[in-house]
Amino acid sequence: MNGMQQLYLLVPMAPLIGSLIAGLLGKFIGRSGAHWATIIGVLISFIASCFIFQDVMAGNHYNGPLYTWLTSGDLRLEIGFLIDPLTVMMMLVVTFVSLMVHIYTVGYMVDDPGYQRFFSYISLFTFSMLMLVMSNNFLQLFFGWEAVGLVSYLLIGFWYTRPTAIFANLKAFLVNRVGDFGFLLGIGLIAAYCGTLDYAQVFARSSELASINIELFAGAPWLLITVICICLFIGAMGKSAQVPLHVWLPDSMEGPTPISALIHAATMVTAGIFMVARMSPLFELSDMALSVVLIVGAITALSMGLLGIVQNDIKRVVAYSTLSQLGYMTVALGVSAYSVAIFHLMTHAFFKALLFLGAGSVIIGMHHDQDIRNMGGLWKHMKLTWITSLIGSLALIGFPFMSGFYSKDSIIEAVHFSGLPGAGFAYFAVIAGVFITAFYSFRMYFLVFHGKERFHAKPHGGDNHNVHAQDHGHAPHESSWVVTLPLLLLAIPSALIGYFTIEPMLFGDFFRSAIFVSSQHPAVAEMARGFHGPLAMALHGLTSLPFILAMSGVALAWFLYLAQPALPERLKQIFKPLHTLLENKYYADDFNNWFFAAGARLLGRGLWKGGDQSLIDGLLVNGSARLTGWVAGRVRWLQSGYIYQYAFSMIIGVFVLLTFWYGKS
Repeated sequence: MNGMQQLYLLVPMAPLIGSLIAGLLGKFIGRSGAHWATIIGVLISFIASCFIFQDVMAGNHYNGPLYTWLTSGDLRLEIGFLIDPLTVMMMLVVTFVSLMVHIYTVGYMVDDPGYQRFFSYISLFTFSMLMLVMSNNFLQLFFGWEAVGLVSYLLIGFWYTRPTAIFANLKAFLVNRVGDFGFLLGIGLIAAYCGTLDYAQVFARSSELASINIELFAGAPWLLITVICICLFIGAMGKSAQVPLHVWLPDSMEGPTPISALIHAATMVTAGIFMVARMSPLFELSDMALSVVLIVGAITALSMGLLGIVQNDIKRVVAYSTLSQLGYMTVALGVSAYSVAIFHLMTHAFFKALLFLGAGSVIIGMHHDQDIRNMGGLWKHMKLTWITSLIGSLALIGFPFMSGFYSKDSIIEAVHFSGLPGAGFAYFAVIAGVFITAFYSFRMYFLVFHGKERFHAKPHGGDNHNVHAQDHGHAPHESSWVVTLPLLLLAIPSALIGYFTIEPMLFGDFFRSAIFVSSQHPAVAEMARGFHGPLAMALHGLTSLPFILAMSGVALAWFLYLAQPALPERLKQIFKPLHTLLENKYYADDFNNWFFAAGARLLGRGLWKGGDQSLIDGLLVNGSARLTGWVAGRVRWLQSGYIYQYAFSMIIGVFVLLTFWYGKS
């Protein structure tokens, strides 16, 4: 193993070692020992990723196994790395955001009794995510996929004394298992038809997969490549929270805020987006699979954005924003604009982590009250959080020159150039989503930071763990430097990174070796013809339809929540049926509880009563015992103990036998 390969291995292993130190030796090394061990581990991982990035930019890629785990016939199951521009970009995002979250956690979790355990978990999550993005085969991809799911289960339910947290982590675990079932089927089909799980070998045989038909139902042939891609995408729907497997993500806000930033904004939920982009040589061969991706993404982008409008918990507003933005990324994947999806993944990671950590800073300042109706006027008390949250909000709504503008407008443009079935609906969804995003983002921003101070008023009903600022007898305050430093460091890429990276990532050679796009899907090529640099794009963006819609959303939020604060309540009464529908999240949770949960209980009760009690215990076990007893009771009279009865029986028996014998002869 040469020096660069050792550096590859160091990237995931450093956070793993930090996690083991904090987890196993936490009682001995104390709180400071736990956070230093994990922060240094992730810092080493980030620095190593920077060196690997420079090496990849110099043209050095790597694809090879580290060791063979096991061999089954001709199938070799290996652990290995694929280091190319797509991988190294994900490595930088994961390690940088994780480092910021580790530093932030020192301030946020300062009074928590599970301090060492928390650091162990988030470092273990970083290891799992790095193993996922660095894998060069489906086995290791699935290992990382399941590992991030397991750690997210532990983190969502970190405060395990709360029933809501336990319910939320179980919900996340079960919904992700539904997606993982499809994912596993896709991997199984690849193993069965290709005889290998190595990406490069599977991609080399992709044209063969596109020529094979299989019958899922008698008389209904499907292209094998379509079935594989849809199965893989079902896995992505679970992990990246696409409709209808989105229901776990808002509830996952029960975990501590650093988790919301790390898992549910920047890394874990983008694993599905990364996976589909990595599988571009397969997805490009099936227009049907791409249409499914496109339509699911469009429904998610539009419907989840609408739910953000009626949320009052500061973290849940940002959570529904994440769902909507994941829908945008999925739409980009559906129109074969994989590089645009990954570009938005990167910009979104920075500004969404910034918004989550900013929300956490507000929660600290408000003494753990998360209800935005109890805030207002916080800019006077938390100036740094106010400014950084403004930068994050402007990036989210796609304000020109901000990083989110370049990636979000590129998605809208890519959909505009696509001729794929469903592209028309998707274009409407992403355009309407611009107005909705701007409205709910600045509704939250204005309610939290501007207008009348409401934190001395009677609190609204909220989460049972919220503690109102008034109960502590003092006003909100700015957070400590370990909380505000990550906000500042995340605000820089949230504002600038789009401007400097759009040209190489979308229209240059950055992803050329990592992403394959068929000539039949020319959306990005069409975009390239109209691109004249990031400055010209931003200036043109000031006159575009998305900008007008975004500014209209901001203006409406200002009018309703600052200029006429009594109006929203009146509108809520006028549009009560619509508000009720949104407040109940389209009744998706109720349907799941009624159909799946109650259905499973009904089936279980039926199997218990009918199958176990009646059939197995009643008929087979107890029934056979009763039959034996009945037979024994009937033949008992033959065993009377009288010799004359036995002699008589023998004579009759001999007579019957002789009669039978001579009758035969």
